[in-house]
Amino acid sequence: MTWYAGLSFEEKERIEKALQSVKDPEIDSISVLELGMVERAELCNGNLTLFLLPTFMGCPALDIIKSTILKAFTNIEGVKETNVLFIHHPPWTSDRISEKGKGKLKEFGIAPPMQKNDQTGEWQAACPYCDSFYTTLDNLFGPTACRSILYCKSCKNPFEAMKPVSTWM
Repeated sequence: MTWYAGLSFEEKERIEKALQSVKDPEIDSISVLELGMVERAELCNGNLTLFLLPTFMGCPALDIIKSTILKAFTNIEGVKETNVLFIHHPPWTSDRISEKGKGKLKEFGIAPPMQKNDQTGEWQAACPYCDSFYTTLDNLFGPTACRSILYCKSCKNPFEAMKPVSTWM
């Protein structure tokens, strides 16, 4: 995904560095960039507009994310004013989470979105603690709209997993 079309290499680097510092308020190890929330950035005469995709409609963290982004861009060279717009097209899907982001979710104790097993057609999530796929869905409803509670039958630990979100579901 190219969110920085039309930006110079230096502008892209400065913007990317600032966005990497903006963490998800509920999972402070992963940035909005790694979550795939940044659809595009436009910089014109020092005015930066960032277009972000919410992970879920009505996400209560959007105001916090917006204010954190505005703070992150207060002293960025070449940026006089920052605007943050939350858009809904294209819809955010869990496929947008980067590989680095999936690793950070796992380090935080949250399994990345479940994957469909090509052989069985079943959805499966690997336990973030022991990597076993011998897991079961304990509760579809987790602490937030984007997570579920699962249980690992191998290491006997409950864990959270990001819900798989796709446009074809």
